[in-house]
Amino acid sequence: MTLLSVLKETGAHERRVAVSADTVKKFAALGITVRVESGAGAASGISDEAFRKAGAEIKTDRVQCMEGANILLTVEPPPLEVLQTLAPGTILIGMLAPYANPALLETLASRHITAFAMELMPRISRAQSMDVLSSQANLAGYRAVIDAVAMLAKATPMMMTAAGTIPPAKVLVIGAGVAGLQAIATAKRLGCVVHAFDVRPAVKEQVESLGAKFIEVKSEDVANAETASGYAKEMSEEYKRRQSALIAETLASMDIAICTALIPGKPAPVLITEAMVRGMKPGAVIVDLAVASGGNCPLSRPDQTQEIAGVTIIGHTNMPSRVAVDATPLYARNLYNFVATLFNKERQLAINFEDELVKGTLLTHKGAIMHPLFSKGATL
Repeated sequence: MTLLSVLKETGAHERRVAVSADTVKKFAALGITVRVESGAGAASGISDEAFRKAGAEIKTDRVQCMEGANILLTVEPPPLEVLQTLAPGTILIGMLAPYANPALLETLASRHITAFAMELMPRISRAQSMDVLSSQANLAGYRAVIDAVAMLAKATPMMMTAAGTIPPAKVLVIGAGVAGLQAIATAKRLGCVVHAFDVRPAVKEQVESLGAKFIEVKSEDVANAETASGYAKEMSEEYKRRQSALIAETLASMDIAICTALIPGKPAPVLITEAMVRGMKPGAVIVDLAVASGGNCPLSRPDQTQEIAGVTIIGHTNMPSRVAVDATPLYARNLYNFVATLFNKERQLAINFEDELVKGTLLTHKGAIMHPLFSKGATL
């Protein structure tokens, strides 16, 4: 029998949980027993009773919940005290933040944990249903616009009244990945006039299909602006200079700016400088979705909302968690879809270490750091 455990997340701003009532039933169909710590789903709107009805065991004691577990599912990296209780050979699956937490990799290897980082999932067709970055970024882009509008002392759609016409709010979305595209769509639904910027010319068609105006820097650099995985590359200094001038000019007339630009494994690029903030309209709002990686605006502060020069800057580090009732089921399905690939037709755990999904996400196994991005060739 395979036992899968899910604990209540301990992060200060984490409201999600790694399993849903729906996926508990799906795991049962694979022959997996699911054990959930009491209260783990409360912040996502899932009661202990809902988990019980789906077939999960509920444990009030955290140690009992993990006892004998073959698999531990998580949202954020588990705290050290949890890792120290895991038996060698336990499978850990979640968003493990390997770029930001090298000490975690050493701990996982030393404990002989087989760990999979879901945010490293290869961007291939077969893995679309397991893409936690996309499922969560989609909600982050939506919530970013909602938070911005809530702070904006202005109506967003154009309104024609007997007393006069109210112009629509203007929005600039920086970065047209999953979060950015959803931010564009949400702002358009609210009646805003939307502009979008991205270094990758390939996204122009997607931006315009959502009704936004694509602003771009004309440069030969854009031909190599995208990695093989579809992420933006760091650009040349000349490109950055021209990019900065274009963003500054555009921001001056905007009511809202949504920043989503990230480069995997590196600090977020600075795209909105302090001078640009001071050049924005009083009452404007910036939402920096890159704040956990340093921020696209250097004035952003993690999990703080502040006003500088009349501009409100919002820096929530965990935006998907602010929509946990929807974020949890999506994330849980992503995890289930991946776990299902680790089992054979006889419902037995049989990890294929040659599978590209496994190769792309495997961090540690049998005392070694396995992933080529993080391995030093050492066995612990």
